[in-house]
Amino acid sequence: MKLLILVAVFGLSLAQHNPHFKYERTTIVQLFEWRWADIAAECERFLGPKGFGGVQISPPSEHIVLNDPWRPWWQRYQPIGHKLCSRSGSENELKDMISRCHKVGVNIYVDAVINHMSGAGGGEGTHSSCGSWFSASKEDFPSVPYSYLDFNDNKCKTSNGEIQDYNDKYQVRDCRLVSLLDLALEKDYVRGKAADYLNSLIDLGVAGFRVDTTKHMWPGDLEVVYGRLHNLNTKWFPSGSKPFIYQEVVIPKCFYKGPSNIMVEYLKKTEENVWRIYYYYTLVSVRYHKGTIS
Repeated sequence: MKLLILVAVFGLSLAQHNPHFKYERTTIVQLFEWRWADIAAECERFLGPKGFGGVQISPPSEHIVLNDPWRPWWQRYQPIGHKLCSRSGSENELKDMISRCHKVGVNIYVDAVINHMSGAGGGEGTHSSCGSWFSASKEDFPSVPYSYLDFNDNKCKTSNGEIQDYNDKYQVRDCRLVSLLDLALEKDYVRGKAADYLNSLIDLGVAGFRVDTTKHMWPGDLEVVYGRLHNLNTKWFPSGSKPFIYQEVVIPKCFYKGPSNIMVEYLKKTEENVWRIYYYYTLVSVRYHKGTIS
């Protein structure tokens, strides 16, 4: 059975950025694409007894269902709504998993996609994990709802609406990443919908979020969204606890040898943890057998 372990450096975080580990635990395991029922069982059978602090789960929101290629992992990163039914299971199964993992000392951290919706070529219909209708071509996602007014089409200045120059921060943040419909997070309405989605998960009992494609959103917009988040559920956490947030910022190879301006910008503006892919964000592939890691 294959796991991904996120080697924790949370001790460097400020107090309000506490990951809320129980019993002085220190490690999050990424159970990529696992079903909620299987994660619950894994918490009870292995992760809790072995002292793991948390699980990062795949995006739980309603997503597009693709046939070509057949059901790829990245369809989970093309949301079409905020309903909590995905390839991993239903909302009730998600709730049950969160509760069962908490009971054995394991927190849940959600991989959250709020930068974009499905790809522009996603078609029209009910080919989604919850069966909700949407139209990618019309930029119409009524289950949220989002309309064509909620995307960055008029803000992007490239000829085809796609990112063409990754050295241009305006393109990186205002244009489409590999044709994914880029949400206008500068709009208060869109910010509100993003916060509502994250809050629905906080209320269920999650401890925090790994925010996907952070580099493609303006730090000031993220700051507003994070400022609207609820405190964590007091059933599982002390009163006044804030959700732990760690942000994905993929840095080009030219930045490998030292700190980059884009990292500093996100840290200063959002005051959240930025995990630098290929540098700070360490993923260790491990296999375990009969209760031991080898």
